[in-house]
Amino acid sequence: MEVSKLDKSIGAYTSHVSQNARQRLAAICIEQKSKKDSILLKPNQTDDSEYILLQGIARTFLQNSEGEEITLSFFEDNTVLPPHVTRTDNGKSLLYCETITDCNFAKINAKDFESLMIDNLEIREFGNTVMRQELLNKVGKEIRMASWSAKERLEQFRKDFSMLENKIPHSMIASYLGITNVSLSRLRKQN
Repeated sequence: MEVSKLDKSIGAYTSHVSQNARQRLAAICIEQKSKKDSILLKPNQTDDSEYILLQGIARTFLQNSEGEEITLSFFEDNTVLPPHVTRTDNGKSLLYCETITDCNFAKINAKDFESLMIDNLEIREFGNTVMRQELLNKVGKEIRMASWSAKERLEQFRKDFSMLENKIPHSMIASYLGITNVSLSRLRKQN
């Protein structure tokens, strides 16, 4: 893969990755295009990759006991999907990942990425930064779900994902916020 395709994604997490380190990362990346509404990952599916979303919008979700989809997170251009170690168990996916628009990913074998992290301090720091950001996002969302009002959660969603509200189905936003579609509609009318 061309280094230029990865530059913005790496730069979104750190500015301390040299051209040489970027080239080494690009050398183990495979470009994967996925059409809108494709399921990239699903529970119990073998998964041995890391994914950088170069372009598009995707989400992770689970299904509750009634079969309803509960959105866990959204991903936009130049973001990294949750790291392999956090979204798999014994090499099997724990969650779904769906493309909401046509998407372009950099796909990396997780073992190859781990080896590169061991060999290259700059790539290790990039990987650690991605992991820290993932942890901060998850803890922040847990706190919001447990103690913030629906209105406050919607306001934070708008800060975190500035233009997403006009690009994706509102049912996905409602499930992400932990509210019904009707409640989301009411909140949107208030603003």
